[in-house]
Amino acid sequence: MDIAELRIALLKVADAEKAPQMAAYMKGHFDYLGCSAGDRRVASKAILKAAKTLDPDTLLDQVEALWSEPEREFHYVGMDAIRAGAKHLRVDDLPRVRALIEKTPWWDTVDSLAIHTVGTMVTNHPELDYVMDDWVESDDIWIARTAILHQLMYKERTDTNRLFTYCEMRMDHPDFFMRKAIGWALRHYARTDGDAVRSFVAKNEDALSGLSKREALKHLSGG
Repeated sequence: MDIAELRIALLKVADAEKAPQMAAYMKGHFDYLGCSAGDRRVASKAILKAAKTLDPDTLLDQVEALWSEPEREFHYVGMDAIRAGAKHLRVDDLPRVRALIEKTPWWDTVDSLAIHTVGTMVTNHPELDYVMDDWVESDDIWIARTAILHQLMYKERTDTNRLFTYCEMRMDHPDFFMRKAIGWALRHYARTDGDAVRSFVAKNEDALSGLSKREALKHLSGG
């Protein structure tokens, strides 16, 4: 399925009346066809199935082409496709993934790329830990957010030193999305080690933002 065929398939399941609502939810940053997530995934089933076995160069070429389309649904298909093939990506592919994060960035694509693509790449290539150490210091909030969130699904495999260090490094950042990312990362890790998160929050009580603290303690007793 090429992009022209995908457009036809998406238009068949699109509800044009929903498109303005979807755009408004994303603060008007993107145009939409009006496809629900479920319908979008059915329409792009062939692309997502093929993505699981594509070589990295072909996969990234396809995802970059999808990202060049004006409507956000195409970016979501690219996001799903690269997630499906993430286990095949190589160390040298990370700059191309970073370019996807930087192009039309917003939480709806950045978070998936962080957790399901970059997170998978770092698991498979531990030497990328040191790249995350650089990313967390980036002036680009979406790159820094990616570094903070890339371990979100690691559970017992979480490098707690990196998690807490990253949070400490960026906890004075004024941006909502940075503060939310810190709280979200801590909240997820609290499912694995709630005492460690409580201790971290207590230690940094005066430095963490209220948003980060509320998110971190959201599902902990007394939080």
